Amino acid sequence: MNQDLTVGKPEAVLWQFCLPLFGSIIFQQLYNIADSLVAGKFIGENALASVGNSYEVTLIFIAFAFGCNIGCSVIVSQLFGAKEYGTMKTAVSTACIASAVLCAALMAGGLLGCDELLRLIHTPQEAFADSKLYLDIYIWGIPFVFFYNISTGIFSALGDSRTPFLFLAFSSTANIGVDILFVAGFGMGVDGVAWATLLCQGVSCILAVAVVFRRLSRIESREKFQVFSFPILKKIAVIAVPSMLQQSFISVGNIIIQGVINGFGTGVMAGYSAAVKLNNLVITSFTTLSNGISNYTAQNLGAKKLSRIPEGFRAALKLVWALSLPLFLLYFFGGRWALYLFLNEPTEAALQSGLAFLRILSPFYFVISAKLAADGVLRGSGLMKQFMTATFIDLILRVALALFLSKTQLGSTGIWCAWPGGWSVATAVSFFFYRTGPWSKRPEEAAA
Repeated sequence: MNQDLTVGKPEAVLWQFCLPLFGSIIFQQLYNIADSLVAGKFIGENALASVGNSYEVTLIFIAFAFGCNIGCSVIVSQLFGAKEYGTMKTAVSTACIASAVLCAALMAGGLLGCDELLRLIHTPQEAFADSKLYLDIYIWGIPFVFFYNISTGIFSALGDSRTPFLFLAFSSTANIGVDILFVAGFGMGVDGVAWATLLCQGVSCILAVAVVFRRLSRIESREKFQVFSFPILKKIAVIAVPSMLQQSFISVGNIIIQGVINGFGTGVMAGYSAAVKLNNLVITSFTTLSNGISNYTAQNLGAKKLSRIPEGFRAALKLVWALSLPLFLLYFFGGRWALYLFLNEPTEAALQSGLAFLRILSPFYFVISAKLAADGVLRGSGLMKQFMTATFIDLILRVALALFLSKTQLGSTGIWCAWPGGWSVATAVSFFFYRTGPWSKRPEEAAA
């Protein structure tokens, strides 16, 4: 069901819209968690290290899909809020065509260049073959990743966070079963994990695309519909390209850090692989809620209701902090048991590395969640320069600190300390930009 986010009490509207988004991302992360869980439990520690190593490379492809999601979602949200339904449909078809071209280019680049990328990050010889096998299969499923992301972006733009939640609940649960079937039942290795993910993502994508186009066909419009529009593509690109760059550079930064981690051996690699999956579940949850805040901001901006934006931001802070508390407690005090989900008879290096990672990062979930809430407002209102500045500060600090601290007596523990440093400074910058946004001005100044 489509939902107008420009009416009703902002806190109630935002919570009602964002909670299904949170549920969706839990199931979305089950894809990657299931891969690592099955690899670690049924194949071995080297397989877990290989899947974790490949995961950092797959994030580059996901970054581009995420950018398409955000660019399409923000523009469609603004047009939906302004009730320009014909132009909104043109934006959807334009985003789909442009994304198909980009997807084809990424697949070609991935198939030709993954070997070199794995060598570039110093992938150990014992993990190289499985890492390459996983990536080769994953790349063939990139179209499913792209068009599923676009579909969920459109659902969110229309104020519907429930439908993608239902798709993900079904497909990610199925992915766990298929992972176990292929690996434990059919005796497959890392390739079984990869094929299970591709299959389930494909089903989820096809269902989502079919439903979203059926939903759009029911919306009557006065404006003339065009299959493709360069002016609208430009508007989408203004949002999408910075989002792609943001996520891509974050992925590149993570790959650099992965290269540093690989120098400490497969034990530390496996511990990091398990812990970073748990951490990514949290960060991706906050990012998805940030996307919901972007949709809320964009709809209200399109409807010229700027006074609702600060109210929505305050409600968003309550939401992400309410989520941060139990996650901090779980990882800080129960991290050892969480890691055992992935590690079967782990080495001491793997267990201690993963535990140190979780205990250092989890207290700062209150900080990074606040940054991502502010970023959601900046992105939804089109303030992409400010959004990018805060993101790059986080990335540059995190990579620089990881490279420096890893060479001190702290060793691998120094790498984990880089995250809180980057998060803290970047959060202060994001808050500064939010405080100087147009919604902070008097009504006549904001209108101008």
